[in-house]
Amino acid sequence: MLLEHILSCLKEKDMDTLKTLLKGAEPIEIFNIFHDLSDKEQVIVFRLLSKDDALFVFEELETEDQQNLMRSFTDAQAIEFVNELAPDDRVKLLDELPATVAKKLLAALSLKEREMTNLLMGYEAQTAGRIMTPEYVRISKDLTAAEALAKIKTFAVEKETIYTIYITSERRKLEGVLSLRDLLIADPDAKIESIMEKISITVSTDTDQEEVARTLQRLDWLAIPVVDKEGLLVGIVTIDDAIDILEDEATEDMLTQAGLMAGREANRSEALINGNLFAIWKVRLPFLFIAIVGGTLAAIVMAGFEDVLDASVAVAFFIPLIMDLGGSVGTQSSTVFARGVALGHINMMHFAKHFAKEIGVGLSLGAVTGVISGVISGIISTILHDGDAYLIGGEASRIGLAVGLSVMVTATIAAILGFLVPFILVKRNVDPAAGSSPIITTIKDISGLLVYFMFASIFLSHLLY
Repeated sequence: MLLEHILSCLKEKDMDTLKTLLKGAEPIEIFNIFHDLSDKEQVIVFRLLSKDDALFVFEELETEDQQNLMRSFTDAQAIEFVNELAPDDRVKLLDELPATVAKKLLAALSLKEREMTNLLMGYEAQTAGRIMTPEYVRISKDLTAAEALAKIKTFAVEKETIYTIYITSERRKLEGVLSLRDLLIADPDAKIESIMEKISITVSTDTDQEEVARTLQRLDWLAIPVVDKEGLLVGIVTIDDAIDILEDEATEDMLTQAGLMAGREANRSEALINGNLFAIWKVRLPFLFIAIVGGTLAAIVMAGFEDVLDASVAVAFFIPLIMDLGGSVGTQSSTVFARGVALGHINMMHFAKHFAKEIGVGLSLGAVTGVISGVISGIISTILHDGDAYLIGGEASRIGLAVGLSVMVTATIAAILGFLVPFILVKRNVDPAAGSSPIITTIKDISGLLVYFMFASIFLSHLLY
């Protein structure tokens, strides 16, 4: 509804109504519909927002979208706006801007904001020092609860968060932590030292940002303190920054751990989607040749068991069942692997553990589907033989047994391939998007046929002579 009203006002050029509409909307509502607007519409809406709402929306936007908006600002407007940003958000934006523009904006900041920004920019990229905010609340343990509340009120508006209060010495040595809730309900005359909690977990300024985010997520804290090499408190990383980091790292850092670089993946995707025909052929055709070779080998396997097919034509009826079930399990496993790596749920350093679990999953799925497939195959074979063959030890039951065991083994093999093939491709720096499926399908089809005909040969051996 909000989007419809905004678009209607923009179409009719009714800026007064639009400004009133935006004033009455929640900032999160405006942010949620912002991407549904064109670049020009975004600029108009953004300029009509109140200062606080504009800051909220801007800080939530991706860096690229922030840059697009910045281009619409005058120099004075850009300087004023950047000056109002939280230091960590400001550093993130300046990192992405052209160097000349970043230097100009940095030089125009107020002395206080420039000092805080330079502090953060002095740390390595993608570390706790670079993403932390120096705008935290710290007090002395010698204050009473009433004195602490009065002090916090004097500078609360300048801080990014006041819900977690840090207790430090005069040199900023971290001594404890206190929630705003506990401070509010404490006896006004109680000393902070008596109500604070000792804090044993901190991160250093050079800790990787992903490790910081995952630590914060695991602890379920609103913020985590950042200390320097001397153990002095220099900033905090808040939960909202941690969430942003985890989202970014899901497609960047975890792929890097897997042996892929985000930029390289982007180039590969660009080549496969928008590249010329030859470039697409170069990536995809070699793997299709593998599929052709695999299909030929599968035909050779079937020819090698021609006597089994001659002995019982019903054996041929269930080849698609085994191939399709194996293919489905292989596809599921490779998808689970790809998504697990992308989201950080699969640690490539502990691949063996994940691999062993997937083998167990494949075996259990194969056992369940094998029993079902075997029973169904036996029934169908009985029907095909006019009900005369469904006897213990009869041809129908033997075919059902061969199908059931083949499905179980093929599903297990497919699960193994679904994890192992993309893992090997990633380690060999080969594009898994184009290569996994043809390789998995080829190996799975050949091994599945071999397994099925071997079981059929065993259980129908009395028909072969």
